[in-house]
Amino acid sequence: MVCTYGANASQLEKEIGQDQFPSNEHYFGLVNFGNTCYCNSVLQALYFCKPFREKVLDYKAKNKRTKETLLTCLADLFYNIATQKKKTGTIAPKKFIARLRKENDLFDNYMQQDAHEFLNYLLNTIADILQAEKQQGTAKGKNNSSTQVNGEQQVSKSEPTWVHDIFQGTLTNETRCLNCETVSSKDEDFLDLSVDVDQNTSITHCLRGFSNTETLCSEHKYYCENCCSKQEAQKRMRVKKLPMILALHLKRFKYMEQQSRHTKLSYRVVFPLELRLFNTSDDAYNPNRMYDLVAVVIHCGSGPNRGHYISIVKSYGLWLLFDDDIVDKIDASAIEDFYGLTSDTQKTSESGYILFYQSRE
Repeated sequence: MVCTYGANASQLEKEIGQDQFPSNEHYFGLVNFGNTCYCNSVLQALYFCKPFREKVLDYKAKNKRTKETLLTCLADLFYNIATQKKKTGTIAPKKFIARLRKENDLFDNYMQQDAHEFLNYLLNTIADILQAEKQQGTAKGKNNSSTQVNGEQQVSKSEPTWVHDIFQGTLTNETRCLNCETVSSKDEDFLDLSVDVDQNTSITHCLRGFSNTETLCSEHKYYCENCCSKQEAQKRMRVKKLPMILALHLKRFKYMEQQSRHTKLSYRVVFPLELRLFNTSDDAYNPNRMYDLVAVVIHCGSGPNRGHYISIVKSYGLWLLFDDDIVDKIDASAIEDFYGLTSDTQKTSESGYILFYQSRE
């Protein structure tokens, strides 16, 4: 892993100031290997999700002699950043990218990829590796893998790992028969929540929309076990178990039938520095949990296959912007520049795409 130390790095130290620079913290940009900004932006966001970083470094310390996997490459990268003698600089995550391209054809090219797809792939792969290791290297059956239902990442019922301890929450799908008033509920686990976006709204609004009551009628009637027949019903999705780190994916890329392609919704969606979830179920544990924004993956540009990803992170009260190998200190007030566009006439935008909120314990 190549490490360089440039003028931008020393400038960053000056901007932060020696007395303000957090001890034992390192701010290193990542080299882009041809459209790997989707990967770099997610890796930076995850590095500054402290519980995740600690588990990855702990894994590195405990697993000295394991065969190379995506997790060992990630652990080496995180360790390399965390143990640098310099405070700032640039690292080339060559081994990690090579492993990623070797393991998944989707990423084995020089095209722009989707940061959310990469995040899902990375978390699920790490969870699968950990579960396989728990099973002492026995071959895993297909029933252990994660799947997607309605765009949400569904987590397997295998023994949970520290990935699940950090990112997994539970949704409850409640359906109320309008004939007999019986309520049935079904739980689904998630590693991140994908929410629809509208123009000039907020994350809280998006989450309320996610949990809006939907009426099932006419040909969509619900088969009620109690009535033993199809009935009109109301259903809604609410959060039953709130995760330690809530990853929120804003569905900014929408398929347009007329144009036969995906287009970007650059809508302005306000994401606060503090968040409380209001769409929790009646039996939710710790429903008043408060969350703090710790990282944001931002998409810049007009479409999914063109444009660029950067990330902003919070570290010891400082806000930093990571743009591949460049790292800059920014003011908290600059975060609103990444909410999106207020009007459809503007063409390019830097808009929040994946938000990471960490709960206050």
